[in-house]
Amino acid sequence: MKISQMCQYFLRGMLLALALTLSACANKRLEGERQEENVSVEKQEAQKRAAIRMQLAIGYYQQGQQKVALEEIRQALLISSDLVDAYSLRALIFMDMGEKQLAEDNFLHALKLAPGNNDIGNNYGRFLCLNGRESQGLVYLDKAIKDPNYVTPGKALNNAGLCSLRMKDSMGAERYFMQGLREEPANPAINANLAKILYERGEYKQAQFYMSRVLKFDVLAADVLWLAIKIERKLGDEAAVSNLGTQLRRRHPNSKELSQYQRGVFDE
Repeated sequence: MKISQMCQYFLRGMLLALALTLSACANKRLEGERQEENVSVEKQEAQKRAAIRMQLAIGYYQQGQQKVALEEIRQALLISSDLVDAYSLRALIFMDMGEKQLAEDNFLHALKLAPGNNDIGNNYGRFLCLNGRESQGLVYLDKAIKDPNYVTPGKALNNAGLCSLRMKDSMGAERYFMQGLREEPANPAINANLAKILYERGEYKQAQFYMSRVLKFDVLAADVLWLAIKIERKLGDEAAVSNLGTQLRRRHPNSKELSQYQRGVFDE
C-alpha cells in the first residue's frame, strides 16, 4: 500500500473518530439539557403546590383557624423549605397565639432569608414593641420607614407611633402619626391615634377634625366610637353623643365601652 493511501485511511479514521466523539458529546449535552428541563419543570410544579398551600394557610389565618393554617404552612415547607412567606405568616400566627419565642424564631428566620424585606421588618418591629422591647422595635420600624421602595410606609409609621406611646413619648408619637398622614391622609388607624393624643392633651376641636375622617368608615371598633363620643361630649354636642351612642349600642352591644357609656363614666 502506498504511503498516500495509508495517509488517506488514517485521516478517514481520525475524522470518523472525531465525528463519533462529537456525536457522543452532543448526545450527552442533549441528555443533560433534558435532565435540567425535567428538574426545572419539577421545581416549578413544587413551587405551585407550595403556593397553593400558602394561599390556603392565608385563608385559614384570616378566618381565625390558626391550627389549620399552621398545618398548611408545615405542608408548604415540606415542599420548599426556604419559603420566606411561610416563616413570616407562621410568626404572625404564633404572635397571635401568645407563643412569643416561636414567633420570634420565625421572624428571625424569615429575616435571615430575606434581610431586606421591610414587611417582615415592620411586623417584627411591632412584635418587639408589644413585648417590652420598644427601642429595638423602633430600629426595625425606622428602617422600613426610611426605605423609599417600601410600598406601605403608613403601617410602619402607625406602629412606630404606637411604640412611642408605649415609651411615654407622645411628642415622638405625634411626629410619626403626622408623617403617616402625609403618606396616607385617609388612614383610619393613624387618624384615630392622633385624635386620641389630641383629646388627652385637651385639644378637642383638633381631635374632632381627625376623628371625623375615621367616622366615614363603616367598620368602627368599640374603642374608636367611644373616643368619638368623649370628644363630642367635651365639645358639648349632645346630639352627636346620642347618635354615636346608638351606633355603639348597635355594633358592640357587649363591649365594656357601651357599659361605660350607659353608666355615664366618661373619664375612667
